[in-house]
Amino acid sequence: MSWKKSEKLMETIKHYSNFPATGVSLRQMVQFGEKPSTGTLFRASQFLSEELPIRLAHRVQELSDLPDGLNEMPSIQRVRDWYAQSFEELTTLPRPSLSSEVRERLLRPARRSEKDSKILSQTTLNPSVKKGQYKSAPDSNGNGNGNGHGRPTSSRRYYVAADDGQEWPPELSAYNLKFAEALDRIKRRHDSVVTTVAQGILEYKRKRQRMQIDNNIQAFLDRFYMSRIGIRMLIGQHIALTDQRQRSDPNYVGIICTKTNVRELAQEAIENARFVCEDHYGLFDAPKVQLVCNPDISFMYVPGHLSHMLFETLKNSLRAVVETHGQDKEEFPVTKLIVAEGKEDITIKISDEGGGIPRSAIPLVWTYMYTTVDQTPSLDPDFNKSDFKAPMAGFGYGLPISRLYARYFGGDLKLISMEGYGTDVYLHLNRLSSSSEPLQ
Repeated sequence: MSWKKSEKLMETIKHYSNFPATGVSLRQMVQFGEKPSTGTLFRASQFLSEELPIRLAHRVQELSDLPDGLNEMPSIQRVRDWYAQSFEELTTLPRPSLSSEVRERLLRPARRSEKDSKILSQTTLNPSVKKGQYKSAPDSNGNGNGNGHGRPTSSRRYYVAADDGQEWPPELSAYNLKFAEALDRIKRRHDSVVTTVAQGILEYKRKRQRMQIDNNIQAFLDRFYMSRIGIRMLIGQHIALTDQRQRSDPNYVGIICTKTNVRELAQEAIENARFVCEDHYGLFDAPKVQLVCNPDISFMYVPGHLSHMLFETLKNSLRAVVETHGQDKEEFPVTKLIVAEGKEDITIKISDEGGGIPRSAIPLVWTYMYTTVDQTPSLDPDFNKSDFKAPMAGFGYGLPISRLYARYFGGDLKLISMEGYGTDVYLHLNRLSSSSEPLQ
């Protein structure tokens, strides 16, 4: 049976969209430790059952209010309905009825040192992001730049320790599992959002007969995809924390690895990018990549995000090298991947000799749907189920989305080019982990 939205649901969504999102830092997400208690997980479920509907409502509102007929494109409407359906599922999920004694125990602050609570409340700003650049909520004019209205929510926190050493009633565990199952359904439903929105933009470009998208749509896509990274991070983290109670790895808290080894991930990304390059061009041996990295560099990060950024940037470099020097060249110039560790950032530089990019084209590199490939492949929404599999080249999504992943946790992605020679890409990763999501 197909899902239908009701007028009452859309009114509720409009109401929720007036509240601001509450940012969460990597440091907060990792406080859960190896085995969070049932009570701590329940408090986190409660936070997400309020926070995710607010974020989903912002997206439904913004998709509904898109200008110039973009909101009427079939693929955009499909995505809007997925968000509305997920909102409905979360807001109608039955809460357990708890005794006043259990409620009191949940609200009782756990014994924490002053240092710990400081760690949780302190966040640093990302110098690469302007204030309000990725603001989560559309403002009252519907132009998507405000941060909502309504009461401030600084008192709401994702991580609140609720562990007094006593047993928790079985209803809490049952709710935690039910909530994680609902999140898993939502995560699967939204798997192909990136390609479906891209399809919507293509529909719009064809209908309007436009080659390029304008700055408003570019800014909308930045906000939309940044918000999606945040929603998926919170959902993925919570599902993993719930699973983790059964099986745990001492280096992982949810999907965050406390000892992410940069060299290992870089090596894996190099192998994957070279394989895709060989496969795409029918090469016996793809251009080589020299890795310069201290094997002991490790820091707290989400390995999935880092793998994605490295793979995308390496793939671009290898493609540029092959296309500049010709597929039948016997030996290609070597691309270098250099990793440096500073106090504030871990920086990864990828240097290729792929001919570079003209200076006038550099701003276009960050534009969605800009691609140097002559034919944009047709977008089958099922092809890109995971966000992390991609053809050699195609939609002009690799770099802009990789930059959002970098900025999400306080880093950045920059590009410097020498036309006629090659390009250097700098990936800055914030190692202080106190940067909050850029939603304000």
